[in-house]
Amino acid sequence: MSDPSAPEAHGPAAVVDAPAISEHVGDGRLGKGGVAWSLFEGARNPYVILITIYIFMPYVAATMVGDPVKGQEIVSRWSQYAGWIVMATAPFLGASIDQLGRRKTWLGLAVALMLPMIWALWWARPDGSGLSVSMVMLLTLIIGVLFTYTEVLHNSLLVRAAGLSGAHKASGLALALGNAFSVAALAFTAWAFALPGNVDWGWVPSAPLFGLDVATHEHERIVAPMAAAIFAIGALPLFLFTPDAPKSGVPFLKALGDGAKSLWGMVANMRHYRDAAIFLVARMFYVDGMTAILIYAGIYATGVMGWGALEMLAYGVSLSVLATLGGFVGRWLDAGFGPKRAVQIEIGMSLLGIIGFLGMAPDRILYFWSWNADAHAAIWDGPVFRTLPEVIFLLIGFVNAVFITAHYASSRTLLTRLTPPSQTGAFFGVYALSGTATVWLGSFLVNLGTQVFKTQQGGFAMIILLLAAGFVGLLFVRGDGLKQAA
Repeated sequence: MSDPSAPEAHGPAAVVDAPAISEHVGDGRLGKGGVAWSLFEGARNPYVILITIYIFMPYVAATMVGDPVKGQEIVSRWSQYAGWIVMATAPFLGASIDQLGRRKTWLGLAVALMLPMIWALWWARPDGSGLSVSMVMLLTLIIGVLFTYTEVLHNSLLVRAAGLSGAHKASGLALALGNAFSVAALAFTAWAFALPGNVDWGWVPSAPLFGLDVATHEHERIVAPMAAAIFAIGALPLFLFTPDAPKSGVPFLKALGDGAKSLWGMVANMRHYRDAAIFLVARMFYVDGMTAILIYAGIYATGVMGWGALEMLAYGVSLSVLATLGGFVGRWLDAGFGPKRAVQIEIGMSLLGIIGFLGMAPDRILYFWSWNADAHAAIWDGPVFRTLPEVIFLLIGFVNAVFITAHYASSRTLLTRLTPPSQTGAFFGVYALSGTATVWLGSFLVNLGTQVFKTQQGGFAMIILLLAAGFVGLLFVRGDGLKQAA
């Protein structure tokens, strides 16, 4: 459930600095460079799924902190700090990237710094004898900032890797590989470490592999070395086969200065295009809301529903698979209602998903329906999701996974309908900038709500404000995109 890069984008976090003319044409078949570029993104994605969303951070919040409410407050506070750093630095890196010349040196440095820090999370022991909670959060803050930098640098190599005619194929392959690697990592973790000892199935090992100790949560901490290993192996082909930009000869500080001027020029140009400007402002809010749902859904499920590692693994696999439908749903909504209405529908469905989540608990369904698990037989005899509240919570998660994924596709389509074709690249630069300008806001509101209301629900409910602001903002965008397409 990530936002694949737009091949035509320029500016912050965008595809820039096109390659030689020969690479612009051709039949669009991907060579080694294009496949290697896609592998890099595919191998990076499991960090988000295993560490940020479903396994490691929920473990930190519920087990290391020992209180899911306080854990959500701590995680959201540090995520807010990371967002501030990204907001202050990533747009300038993106806008300066044409001037920096070679990308792979900087990209290699970021990856080299990230890998040992990701692996080090293995030592986040539940009793604090290894990494403390503060050290864990500091490491994940640095990793998160570097992760954004790798996105900027990696995206800037797309056209060089695949050419203009193959850029869309490389981007699609990267998204598919990201989902595939993430699902495979989650499924392997469940089979090798979480299911053993919990089920009597012949195809499941009788005990966790490698002698991992469930009592010290090694079956949850192991995802850190796994994510680091997957990233290291998948990143290597890019440095071997993907073409780099030539040396520019521009000093680093001058490149940053030129990038700042470029940023100002892109923003200043927006005043001539009212509807596109309103859309991009609205998007800053709703994309932060969507991101916050992804980041905190795992912590929320762990604390509110009381789910452990096995449930979270099953939850992650299910949602990652269902998220692939989002692209098809977005395409269908775009064609049937126009991209503006499509985005509004996707925001509305995500709003309903949050409202549904807030009304769920192990003994309550959608606010008003009390549920006594002792008075009802299990829905099935499997190891997870045995009660009706759990199943309904899972179904709500399905809705969020599909429509959050769909909104990425519809939002890009809408921007192309609101801007002149000759300036699509510049507008996608501002589009990328709008995705980082308020990246801290979702975490800030979740943190504020958690502190004020002293509940996870209070923090999660604050996301409604972001989605609602984005929905209302779109009401002031004229047209629905259908007329422009015609």
